[in-house]
Amino acid sequence: MNLRPYRRFFTVARQFLPLLLAYARDRRRFLLFGGRRTVTPEIRRQRAQALLDAMLTLGPTFIKLGQLLSTRPDILPPEYIHEFTKLQDSVPPAPWPEAKQVIETELGPIDAEFDTFETDAISGASLGQVYYAELNGQAVAVKVRRPNIEDLVEADLRVIRWSLPVLMRFTGTARAFSLENLADEFARTIREEMDYRREGQMLTEIRANFADEDRIVIPRVIESHSDSRVLTMEYVSGTKINDIEDIDAMNVDRSVLAETLQRIYLQMIIDDGVFHADPHPGNLAVRPDGKIVFYDFGMSGRVDEFVQQKIIEFYIAVANQDIEGILDALIEMGTLSPDADRRVMGDVMELAIADARGENIEQYRVQQIVSQVEDTIYEFPLRLPSNLALVLRVATVVEGVCVTLDPDFDFISVATQYLTEQGYREAGVKQFLEDRSDEVKQAAWSGLRTPPKLERALDRVNRDDFYVRADIEDSDGHLTRLAKRLIYGMLLSVGLIATAVLYAFATPESSAVAGVFSLAIAGLLYLSFRKRRGIRATPQFTRQNLRQRQGK
Repeated sequence: MNLRPYRRFFTVARQFLPLLLAYARDRRRFLLFGGRRTVTPEIRRQRAQALLDAMLTLGPTFIKLGQLLSTRPDILPPEYIHEFTKLQDSVPPAPWPEAKQVIETELGPIDAEFDTFETDAISGASLGQVYYAELNGQAVAVKVRRPNIEDLVEADLRVIRWSLPVLMRFTGTARAFSLENLADEFARTIREEMDYRREGQMLTEIRANFADEDRIVIPRVIESHSDSRVLTMEYVSGTKINDIEDIDAMNVDRSVLAETLQRIYLQMIIDDGVFHADPHPGNLAVRPDGKIVFYDFGMSGRVDEFVQQKIIEFYIAVANQDIEGILDALIEMGTLSPDADRRVMGDVMELAIADARGENIEQYRVQQIVSQVEDTIYEFPLRLPSNLALVLRVATVVEGVCVTLDPDFDFISVATQYLTEQGYREAGVKQFLEDRSDEVKQAAWSGLRTPPKLERALDRVNRDDFYVRADIEDSDGHLTRLAKRLIYGMLLSVGLIATAVLYAFATPESSAVAGVFSLAIAGLLYLSFRKRRGIRATPQFTRQNLRQRQGK
């Protein structure tokens, strides 16, 4: 019997229990009863930092979980998202003798398989580490899965699955759904990332998509020296993309770099449907000739054609400042609930776009727009598709890298130009005209069919054979609350009468019981008239609030 998951469960519980108790007290001040506590953004930031420290303490699996949570604004508030984006997939490498055993188990003796092999890792991550070697006179990078990581990950995944029922008791229905999906997604993602054969296949596919692109470099996989736990690739050196001074020293145009990077990711997501999903500066480098180098394809994703089309529609709507088009695209992608208040959401989007423009009306950035959408996603609990969560993360991280390279970088301008060059905007206009033409035709046919139907309805009225059937939709629960109040009122009346009668004709104890019952019903009736203090109908978004959020 494997006791590791059980021991691990108590270790994890010890780290997270204080935070869970604090969160429980936010809902009920005294755990079992009491009103809600007010939680300020500062308190949320402090808790996010504590949770971040706990994840770093718990090791590789929870570091990866934190990175995934940083892409899920439907589950966590913005303060947590901001803190979790600080998680860097960089930890000390495992001892060389353990890594050597993994390599030789997968490939054979190192001396026989490689010309030279440096035993000091050039980089370390939570799931693996990278070594420099030479093979047939060529420099290669050898990525090795961290020794014995499989058992730890499987134990942690079991602990996470055991913890779900507890976590769901602290969340609403929509967020509980997202949590369950997140657990499934995380288990799949981390197992995929530990499978270096899959990473090699994704790297090879993306490299083939850019075979004719001379502005980027994607390392080639050495198939003969790669397996599920070892991935050998062509070694390509470069300067980290956020080392601005070194890039300037190479006389590389940073504005061109930023535009190239943005266009590459637009092609991956919109055209190819397969993309590198971890574009932080540690995985991007620049060569002296201005080419961008991509590293680490362990985190990569796919986008289906439907989502690709909706992303195109979203970008076009943002470029055109078409608020209704933005909302329609978000709803169809599943990012925004169809039941959300469009007027409120429209106000949020208008404020986000207006505040992001700055002094020049044409200057606005998609990161600021997406940031406000993320805030709204948390205020209105939604179900964010997992593939879209990765796209959302890529969009924000890429734009952050581009702005670091060029502070005046205009994401929307580049995206609009790309969509125009590829014919997407023209196709969108053509599709719009076709849709309107179809609507006109349908309206004409409806006009021809209406008079006969109206005549038949009038005939039924004359024969007293006309009935109207209506269903009452109570999505806001008004009728339910009214029914509860009526029931509470009747029970309270009965309780008061019973208390009076028992007090007059029976023992004090029995009247006291009836009195307590009446007080409980009176309390429930009072609570039914109080305004709900959970999700508010109108989130507090103002221009001043937006600037405060962006300044933090």
